[in-house]
This record gives sequence, structure tokens and C-alpha cells, in this order.
Amino acid sequence: MSCSRRRFIGLMGAGSVIFFTGSSHPLAIADESEAKNKRYGLLHDETLCIGCQACVAACRKTNSVPKGVSRLYILPNHTDLDKKPEKSKRQFFRRSCVHCDNPACVSVCPTGAAYKDPKTGIVDVDHDRCVGCGYCIAACPYQVRFIDPVSHSADKCNFCRDTRLEQGKLPACVEICPTKALLFGDLNDPESELVKTINNKVVYRNKLYLGTHPKLYRIPGKYGEIRINRS
Repeated sequence: MSCSRRRFIGLMGAGSVIFFTGSSHPLAIADESEAKNKRYGLLHDETLCIGCQACVAACRKTNSVPKGVSRLYILPNHTDLDKKPEKSKRQFFRRSCVHCDNPACVSVCPTGAAYKDPKTGIVDVDHDRCVGCGYCIAACPYQVRFIDPVSHSADKCNFCRDTRLEQGKLPACVEICPTKALLFGDLNDPESELVKTINNKVVYRNKLYLGTHPKLYRIPGKYGEIRINRS
């Protein structure tokens, strides 16, 4: 059986999973009651990302993110081929909310400020309810939440839900990317470009062993081991 006709799962590092996917639809729905709603997800292609930081700047401007904090990081992941410095290569890793189908931040929030929107699958924060206790920050295994120094409430990426999605626009990071390394769409739509790409590419997600069901997919970079301790 050829690789393109089968699905193979292999472990990489401490809990990343690589999927070799054929034509079947590999995207499990965590809650069947949400099957008719949208489940927004994102794909970051590490083979195309050049680390230009345009997405970070666009996110900051669009969502009025204060200085000193960020909803999004593009981190250089240095790899050494054969441990020879002259062969060192760089690829880039996106660190942002992965919008879990089973989010730990929601389950620990004492006020209900952290929640997952059933209509979109987006994990978000109700800033009016947040008391800044930091429980969600401690519970998040992806280290992507922070306390906004202006509002004093928890914050993170929400796919530009209020600033762009409500206007029918793509998230700022996706629209600005000069190399088209980001792909955004509905994981419940088998005809979407996002789902078709995931079904036909080698992809991975971080820390699946935790049962969080993250909706940030990644096409692995060309060089060396994927170092998932950054996420």
C-alpha cells in the first residue's frame, strides 16, 4: 500500500504526532453536537515560513495588543545537520493558541470567563468575567495565555474573532503572510482548502497525548527534529 493511500501515525519527541494522510477525512470531531457548526482551525506550513514577523505585527495592530505581551510568536528553531555548525539551518515554529476542542483553560476557570464558542470552536475570553486569577495560564499546556497589562484580564489569540471574522475577513496573520504559510478554515467542511490540505500533506499537532485535541496543524520543516518544548 503506497504512503498516499494509508494513514500512518508516528510519535516524535514528547508527544507530537505526524500524520501521513490519504484521501480519507482524518479530522475527528470532539463533540458530535457541534458537527453542524463551524470548527475553525489553522495550518502553519513550516516549509514556507520565513520568520519575517509580519503576522506578529499585523496581529498586534489589528487587536491593539499592548507592548510587552503578544498573542503570537514566530520562534526560530535552530537545527544542526550532522552536528556541523556550517550546516546549521533555521526553520520557524508558531506559538499561539491552538484552540483545543477539549481546552484545559476552560475547565479550570472559576468564573466562566474562559470558554469555547460552540458555533465556531474558537476558545475565547469574556473580559468582563475575568478576574485575572491566572488559573487558565497555569493550566494551558501550550503556554500561550497572558494577563493583559491594560485590562488586567487573560488574553490570547482568538483568530481575530471580533476584529475581522465578524466582518467576513480572514485573521490578520493569515491575510498578511507574504509566503502563504498560513491557511485558515472550517475543519467541519470536507471541501474547504484547509481540510483538503491536511488530508493530503504530512502534518503534525503538539501534545496530543494530553487529549486537548488542538486545532492548530503544522506541516513540518525540512531540517532536523521538531523541538516541541517551545509549545
